[in-house]
Amino acid sequence: MRTSDLVDYTGRVLEVSRFRDYCPNGLQVEGRAETHKLATGVTASLSVLERAVAAGADTLLVHHGYFWKNEPGVVTGPRRARLRLLLSNDVNLLAYHLPLDAHPEFGNNAELARLLDLTIQGWFGDQGIAAWGAPKQPLTLGAFAEMVEERLARPPLVIGSRERVLRRVAWCSGGAQDFLGEAVELGVDAFLTGEVSERTVHLSRETGVAFLAAGHHATERYGVQALGAHLAERFGLVHFFMDDENPV
Repeated sequence: MRTSDLVDYTGRVLEVSRFRDYCPNGLQVEGRAETHKLATGVTASLSVLERAVAAGADTLLVHHGYFWKNEPGVVTGPRRARLRLLLSNDVNLLAYHLPLDAHPEFGNNAELARLLDLTIQGWFGDQGIAAWGAPKQPLTLGAFAEMVEERLARPPLVIGSRERVLRRVAWCSGGAQDFLGEAVELGVDAFLTGEVSERTVHLSRETGVAFLAAGHHATERYGVQALGAHLAERFGLVHFFMDDENPV
């Protein structure tokens, strides 16, 4: 299919125009006019680029692309190496940040709900990217943490009593620890995200709302896979996911 049609369709599905973001969403680096092989990954790291090129991908779609606000505008060092690899191999780079966190079907937070047996009952946070809801049945914080470790393949950092029963939970993929205050106002029993700050621990303890940090990368592996699978099915593309393990 034409790459321009793929970009247009994906932009409409993710409603990229409604988001104020820290980077451009959509086509970031132009490559081939036709896409037959689609690679996906969390971040457009050099490792992911090399593997996508080796696999013959026409287009790489990621959650974390390039050209972030407040970054230096020069093309040197690692940035030069990454862009050189894309351009010399004529590979398109598509990136979708907040739109991929928020999408109710293919988004990171929708996928976390599916993986962790959570029912979405509402959205909150900046631009409505975070979700809240309920487990399929009440469970303890300890049991929930064990589920997170099993299904995300990462032991989470847990703040709170593991005997606490969870009936309402909020979550947001990535580095959303500062959404904890809004989650507290929702009356949830626990909040899960990817990262933690020193101040987060105090707020969790003082409000009594349990907190879990399950890894930025670990919580954002699933949206790009779901979106890639959808695009492959709809347009008859070959799709493969490139995971570049990251301990953060």
